[in-house]
Amino acid sequence: MLYLGLGPDEAYEEYMDNSVERRPLLSSGDFLEERAAVENDPTPSYQSSIRPLTPESSGTVRPLQPAATSKPHHVEAKVFDDAVEIGDRFLAAQPVIIDFQGVDAELSRRLMDFASGVCYASGGSMKKVGTQVYLMTPNDVEVSDEDLKGYET
Repeated sequence: MLYLGLGPDEAYEEYMDNSVERRPLLSSGDFLEERAAVENDPTPSYQSSIRPLTPESSGTVRPLQPAATSKPHHVEAKVFDDAVEIGDRFLAAQPVIIDFQGVDAELSRRLMDFASGVCYASGGSMKKVGTQVYLMTPNDVEVSDEDLKGYET
């Protein structure tokens, strides 16, 4: 019950600020007097635990890693079990070219849904490079134009 804040009031006395006796404010004049007293108090009754939002600088400059280049793995989709090969290669940071030519519409739609989900979840990208041919590229991996020759329309 204490964890949820539903315990007896005595359990929370250490958290209460007893330094200032609080009384109900009956008028706006009472409010202004109370506000002036709080603003003029040189010792606030709270401890500031606010930290600046800027990260602490270590003074070290580190170069960004260039994107790796990798030759894409080509998958000619025939059955839905090809999704395992597509996902495994992509998660191993290898670009994947999926060829849906000659595949029925239902299978290509299911594989496309799977592939786009894998790309989205891992931060990769997907683009169409030809007629019913798509390239899945993992984050921080580049594919050269040479590797895409023969797939483009």
